[in-house]
Amino acid sequence: MGMPDAKMTARRLSVHYGDKRALHEVDLDVAANEVTALIGPSGCGKSTFLRCLNRMNDTIDGARVSGEVILDGEPLYGPSGIDPVLLRARVGMVFQRPNPFPKSIYDNVAFGPRLHGLVSEADALDALVRTSLERAGLWSEVKDRLHERGTGLSGGQQQRLCIARAIAVEPELILMDEPCSALDPIATARIEELIDELRQTYTIVIVTHSMQQAARVSQTTAFFHLGRIVEVGATEQVFTAPASELTQGYITGRFG
Repeated sequence: MGMPDAKMTARRLSVHYGDKRALHEVDLDVAANEVTALIGPSGCGKSTFLRCLNRMNDTIDGARVSGEVILDGEPLYGPSGIDPVLLRARVGMVFQRPNPFPKSIYDNVAFGPRLHGLVSEADALDALVRTSLERAGLWSEVKDRLHERGTGLSGGQQQRLCIARAIAVEPELILMDEPCSALDPIATARIEELIDELRQTYTIVIVTHSMQQAARVSQTTAFFHLGRIVEVGATEQVFTAPASELTQGYITGRFG
């Protein structure tokens, strides 16, 4: 079986989009309070895998998922699977492009807690919004403009707002799909620092096209190629002494 401290476990996970097989029998353990990076060339299945972890593929026509994903002992799929709405409160998602709602900064962060009925008092909601923005490293920049639209922030601030929105529902796991690819180097460095702080509280799985980013922020790295995991291990080991020639070739830039 998987690691004793695995927060989430995938076994024989396969995904088809219509007739096309995007993921082949993937096995992966995601350790609690670690950052797991998924790397590999474009179209190799890493984002498809990530979307299985909060059932986002359910929303895609013609997508079929087989195999199993277990979160803290509970199956995500199958007849006894966790309700997707509840699942997405436990497993938050941050996308490639910042996508704040066209609402105020305050309402962006308050949206999830209101939806899930996490707080009933206005004061408690205020406190939760503040804490979430503080954890996302954004509070000091927006505390005097909470009622302005989130879409008016800079790209890096919008992405931190999306992280605040994700953590406001107190998830256990945060999925990040290339969260810095639309950001400049300074905003990227802020997000990377933030990821390092957040793993004290959350388990994080990040898809990244930047090997430098994977090396900086993650403890475990999984290398995907053509819908399969070629290699998974401690990040330092995968980058300095990969077991597979394919991994070696990707890391040294010979393909991908």
